[in-house]
Amino acid sequence: MNKYQNDLLDKALEAHGGFERWKKFRGMASTIRTGGKLWAFKGTPLPSVPRRAVTEFHRQWTQVAPFGQLDWTMTWTPGHVAITNRDGATIAERDDGRKAFDRSFGGQWDPLNLAYFNGYAMWTYHAAPFVFGERDYEVRDIEPIESDSELLRGILVKFPERIHSHSQEQRFYFTADGLVRRHDYTVDVWADVRAAHFMFDYVDVEGLKYPTRRSVFTVKPDGSLDQDFNAVTIELSDYAAF
Repeated sequence: MNKYQNDLLDKALEAHGGFERWKKFRGMASTIRTGGKLWAFKGTPLPSVPRRAVTEFHRQWTQVAPFGQLDWTMTWTPGHVAITNRDGATIAERDDGRKAFDRSFGGQWDPLNLAYFNGYAMWTYHAAPFVFGERDYEVRDIEPIESDSELLRGILVKFPERIHSHSQEQRFYFTADGLVRRHDYTVDVWADVRAAHFMFDYVDVEGLKYPTRRSVFTVKPDGSLDQDFNAVTIELSDYAAF
């Protein structure tokens, strides 16, 4: 269990189904429909078709299909990302994908940039908050915030250097029942843009709680949400732990 003991994290892990229960599973799959303005803005528009995202909890590995073409699949790890077709032939691949981004605000992404971003993002969304119970995540309390007339208690989580995600430090805010409602971070592969990510409509998956709706807004310099830039929306269904 995390050496940085934290009462709010303990409550959150229990509310989501428990760290010990989570450790019994190797990974999670979900069907996703993705929308939002980010993809076209970065030059990689995503069709709103159902895709299957599969991640492993205890190593960083993600696979999404279809990806691009209907018979293409992308497979991501921190050190390598590849797009393959139904026959297993490689369409494109890249090592050290994080180094390949144009990190300017308006810089355009290629399909492998998109695959890398999708890979670490879906791993984070399937693994959090459970993975924060691991020993090398640092957790501390932060000031609560109010969101839609709801007081949310929060923690700051410092991810270990071995983990690829949006940024090394991220903030998670919980409702009174201990479920994650809001997740704040900077997107370091996208000009360190600040983002606020909201989660709704939880379902039970083998005793674990997961949201079925996610919505991400960019954050203005004054800390308010840019309601005109709903960067990402995700509808998730058909979760399956394995």
